[in-house]
Amino acid sequence: MPRKITFENGSLNVPDDPFIPFIEGDGVGPELWRAAGPVLLAAAEKTGRAISFVPAEAGAKAFERTGAYLPPETLVMLESHRVSIKGPLATPVGGGIRSLNVAIRQALDLYACVRPVSFVPGVPSPVKAPEKVDMIVFRENTEDLYAGIEWPSGSPEAESLREFLNARLGTRIAKGAALGVKPMTEAASKRLVRMAVRWALKEGRPSVTLVHKGNIMKYTEGAFRKWGYEVAAEEFGDRTVPEAEAAPAERKVIVKDRIADNMFMQILLRPAEYSVLAMPNLNGDYLSDALAAQTGGLGMAPGANIGDGVAVFEATHGTAPKYEGKDVANPSSLILSGALMLDHLGWRDAGDLVRSALRQAVADGLMTNDLARQIPGAKACGTAAFGKAVLERVRRDG
Repeated sequence: MPRKITFENGSLNVPDDPFIPFIEGDGVGPELWRAAGPVLLAAAEKTGRAISFVPAEAGAKAFERTGAYLPPETLVMLESHRVSIKGPLATPVGGGIRSLNVAIRQALDLYACVRPVSFVPGVPSPVKAPEKVDMIVFRENTEDLYAGIEWPSGSPEAESLREFLNARLGTRIAKGAALGVKPMTEAASKRLVRMAVRWALKEGRPSVTLVHKGNIMKYTEGAFRKWGYEVAAEEFGDRTVPEAEAAPAERKVIVKDRIADNMFMQILLRPAEYSVLAMPNLNGDYLSDALAAQTGGLGMAPGANIGDGVAVFEATHGTAPKYEGKDVANPSSLILSGALMLDHLGWRDAGDLVRSALRQAVADGLMTNDLARQIPGAKACGTAAFGKAVLERVRRDG
């Protein structure tokens, strides 16, 4: 009989036969799930476990059935089952929820968007040495501009705030300005960096780099940098060292920081020098996609939203409605996100099995159209065929 994952004393308790909710998603989501789901089930089975996937509703289909894009019972299910996985979700246009992804993150306090980026040999890349890219991004999920605190140009709220700022704080904001607020707190910044440092220590990574724009936004992003160094020193001081104090062949995790615009250049010119990146919300959004572009695009990019005791793994791309039903979408992002989920459960052997099978499928010349069209003479296979190819290799090689 399948059992629920529980969370006690700061740790997940994962049975060998857990219930795991899944949201198949909108657009190409159902096709991706049909390709990815069997791969994850097979990897669990090959390593002596069993997953019982439980459907959960969100997105356009949920709205059609319930009148809500994100039904309350779905959030209850995701929280009570602790670990879940989802496909891409359509965001309502013209009001209501700004983004279903953001709504889920905020409702469940999934404060870290975790995006590993590494190259799969055989995948086309616009850079000369994509194999040097092996990084994991920890992006703060709850604050910064994504808090959604803003008012439109000409609104009474924006004008009232403009008048207050000009009169009381000495600003010179022009009439008619649209205004937004960028909140960043010590607690949220530190817990994000804490997770990144813990991951680096657990995985034996050499460095954690704080990516910020503190040279301009000194009291928000500059504070993120300050708080990041503080949590590393105060909580991991025996195992970390600031870059300025690091000796040659340093055995501790080196804590660095880079200005965000410079970091974009660094990931192109010197990617091998960076391993774990921790950053505020907007920087993380830009940089994680830029890194994905170097290694095959969002179709190859896994992702997760992780909090304390709750995690939702997800395809990192959109719903791609123009490809819906055409059997051409790339299921790799969802498959690799599932592998990341297996790692999170403590089933690293199962996660490695999925990654190895996908890499072998690509090495055998199998890839979907988003990748094959970039390689002269390559022949694309469909969503279902690629999922089947990965599944066969999981069953064969496990």
